[in-house]
Amino acid sequence: MNSDLSPAGIAQSAPRSAPGNAVRHKHRWLTLVVLSLAQLMDILDSTIVNIALPSAQHDLGFPADYRQWVLTGYALAFGSLLLLGGRLADYFGRKRLFLIGVGGFALASAVGGAAGNFATLLAARIGQGAFAAMLAPAALSLLSITFADDPKERGRAFGIFGAISGAGGAVGLLLGGVLTQGLSWRWCLYVNLIIAAVAFVGGLILLRDGDRTQRVRPDVAGTAAVVAGLIGIVFGLGTAERNGWHDIRTLGPVLAGVVLIAAFVVIERRTAHPLLPLRVLLDRVRGAAYLTLGITGTGMFAVFLFLTFYLANTLGFSPLQTGVAFLPMIGLVMAGAVFSGAVLLPRWGPRPIVPLGCLLAAAGMALLTGLGADSSYAANILPALLVTGVGFGFIFGPVQNAATSGVQPHDAGVASALVTTAQQIGGSIGTAVFSSLTTSAVAGYLATHPATGPETLAAATFAGYHLVFWIAAAVFLGSAALAALLFRSGPLSVAAEHDTAVG
Repeated sequence: MNSDLSPAGIAQSAPRSAPGNAVRHKHRWLTLVVLSLAQLMDILDSTIVNIALPSAQHDLGFPADYRQWVLTGYALAFGSLLLLGGRLADYFGRKRLFLIGVGGFALASAVGGAAGNFATLLAARIGQGAFAAMLAPAALSLLSITFADDPKERGRAFGIFGAISGAGGAVGLLLGGVLTQGLSWRWCLYVNLIIAAVAFVGGLILLRDGDRTQRVRPDVAGTAAVVAGLIGIVFGLGTAERNGWHDIRTLGPVLAGVVLIAAFVVIERRTAHPLLPLRVLLDRVRGAAYLTLGITGTGMFAVFLFLTFYLANTLGFSPLQTGVAFLPMIGLVMAGAVFSGAVLLPRWGPRPIVPLGCLLAAAGMALLTGLGADSSYAANILPALLVTGVGFGFIFGPVQNAATSGVQPHDAGVASALVTTAQQIGGSIGTAVFSSLTTSAVAGYLATHPATGPETLAAATFAGYHLVFWIAAAVFLGSAALAALLFRSGPLSVAAEHDTAVG
């Protein structure tokens, strides 16, 4: 057996097939490891910095109201540039964009870890977001074309990749607690250098591009409209909690963003070489997948943020203990994603699996509505995390697979970008809406219970938590209904990807 893992060795060992068939990548499972590492770095960075922020604020001496911009700066760059990153991967090579994304993300992380003031930290976070927008769609499209020839192996691979996506946020909480307590908040950024080094070297050796799209005139108008539109939506939603929903500083950017997205759709219908061909979005199966990802991304916010608040503020968990508390859910997310992707999806397709996952997630949210001052982790939180973990696992692997199924090779990058865009916009909406609802629920409770004291304040806080968890349960129920209605019955088709050579 040829064990040469150099680029030349892999090229020589890769079998060739007749035209029109996908070429089997001899080192496809090592390739999956590389892509999953990059995905983990991308996903965990959305939560690991949450744990580091209080320490970073104290160390750098910036005001408390600046903290949100460390998170929003990343989200703005990431969410607004994803579609552009996906199309650049199609035009200039997925491997090239992957390596640029990994290397740039590592460089931005190093700058952020060494930051001596707020401005440097913010610039580094924006840089991370920009390079993540190159990395994420390139990784998913490379995964899609690498496993284009075998539906069963494709299901298993997407199950593993989906497990990383679903568990990455919770891993970030755990790792953030370990690094912040054991070393320094700066290591929450420096840790990316280790992951990126492995992913970069592995990508350089193992990754192979499929066919590239023929160079065409860039869609400048469409790119400008969608980037500005997504920036407006994400920025406006990010200020909703502080400014309120009726403030022009919230409504203005959001409405402007919606108008620009509508203009983007019109532009894409008329241009000869669109940034986002509408055929990618309007396919029934892929459209259902993008919609499901957006809605479930909204609901997931309730678990990670508000349960973290409860563990820290009510049960008195340290950052490390909070991260450890999510470990059972992480394990079941990964097990559920791999099982559903490898065993269930090739046989039945996403239609029965994704709605079941959404129903389980809704049940987990409903269990969390019983939390109170006297609740315990083992009796009240762990059961909800276990149910929710299985549900998330049944959602992410199958949906990410469906979102890139049947897509033409020259559209693989932009189709993959839509996956993360849907999650990003869903998360931004969840952040804004749930935070605002919690604030309103707490204020409403205090207005009707004028007695002051710790008990009244605690009861008001729980009223906010309960409202959020009930609404999240409703969100997942709605997602289950839409998934059952929109997905087709039967296994996924990946035939369109067989025009790609993955040597």
